[in-house]
Amino acid sequence: TAVGFGMDPELEIDIITELDLVNTTLGVTQVSGLHNASKAFLFQDTEREIHAAPHVSEKLIQLFRNKSEFTFLATLQQKASTSGVILSIRELEHSYFELESSGLRDEIRYHYRFNGKSRTEVFPYRLADGQWHKIAVSLSASHLLLHVDCNRIYERVIDPPETNLTPESSLWLGQRNRKHGFFKGVIQDVKVIFVPNGYITQCPDLNRTCPTCSDFLSLVQGIMDLQELLAKMTAKLNYAETRLSQLEDCHCEKTCQVNGLIYRDKDSWVEDDHCRNCTCKSGVVECRRMSCPPLDCPPDALPVHVESQCCKVCKAKCIYGGKVLAEGQRILTKSCRECRNGVLVKVTETCPPLNCSEKDHVLPENQCCSVCRGHNFCAEGHKCGENSQCKNWNTKATCECKTGYLSVQGDSAYCE
Repeated sequence: TAVGFGMDPELEIDIITELDLVNTTLGVTQVSGLHNASKAFLFQDTEREIHAAPHVSEKLIQLFRNKSEFTFLATLQQKASTSGVILSIRELEHSYFELESSGLRDEIRYHYRFNGKSRTEVFPYRLADGQWHKIAVSLSASHLLLHVDCNRIYERVIDPPETNLTPESSLWLGQRNRKHGFFKGVIQDVKVIFVPNGYITQCPDLNRTCPTCSDFLSLVQGIMDLQELLAKMTAKLNYAETRLSQLEDCHCEKTCQVNGLIYRDKDSWVEDDHCRNCTCKSGVVECRRMSCPPLDCPPDALPVHVESQCCKVCKAKCIYGGKVLAEGQRILTKSCRECRNGVLVKVTETCPPLNCSEKDHVLPENQCCSVCRGHNFCAEGHKCGENSQCKNWNTKATCECKTGYLSVQGDSAYCE
């Protein structure tokens, strides 16, 4: 079942299989278990020595040392009102992991070590009732979970148990040692699994807890390592900046090269194409958009662009038939007329021939000559600022601010 859930066999120890229990093993008898998918053994009330071989103990010791979380699983039927140890991992008189069921006090006891001293967690629960039970004890750093029959019975934060087992440690099943803690009843499916939320292999319908306590501690350690790395990198960066400033002092002057022209440090110039004031500062070109003053045109004028000027100027407007035209705009009546200095002047220019069918002819706004549908008005020199871009429409071109910019004074030709 564990492998079916993606379980790595190297992270699981099947205790009954590893102990190689058989019917002739002194003190145990193979019987029918809760199910027939694995062997079940009756642990009888007699002297016995059910413990792991050295190679099994060595594998267990290595897994405990390298993993910060594990789960002990077992399926058992304990004789009513009896007491006994289900599993014990110990070295001489010291228990690193021991699970005991007391039918006299109706308790489950977990024995472990912390800072060289023995500790015990007691969970009131009647396990010794002659019925079959599934039990799972999960540890993640200092977080302890106890499941019985796929129900979460207890959840506690305890002192983190010692997992650095000594080479002399040994594993006992159904007893504490050669003389004490004999379990009376049937045991099946005894496993130790070294993965987070190992109880899922016993009860796959349970929800997983994420992250586990061990996961959280790993995240905290990772953050601490990153903070240490950041401190070291900051120190190196400060040293590099100090060295760089010393090197910069070695240069008499840093110049700027723009479009084939060389400017000296602190030189300024105007970029007419983008309407920007630029300055050379220590070899770096810094440019700022020319600041245009707000236009407050009189009622008989409108702000318009004038050739070779970056900022709009006020020009007298024209009115024809209720329509308002700005400087340079045209209107087609009986003839073509253009607004010049507030007066509509007749235009005698002839319209160029069009290379499209008549149904695709489009008359642009404020113009007299038709163009073909899809005409590129932006290519005619429609002027937009540095942070705005020209966009073609069906009958005209407009300026639109680039992403992250807003129009200045409501004019999308100027954006900041």
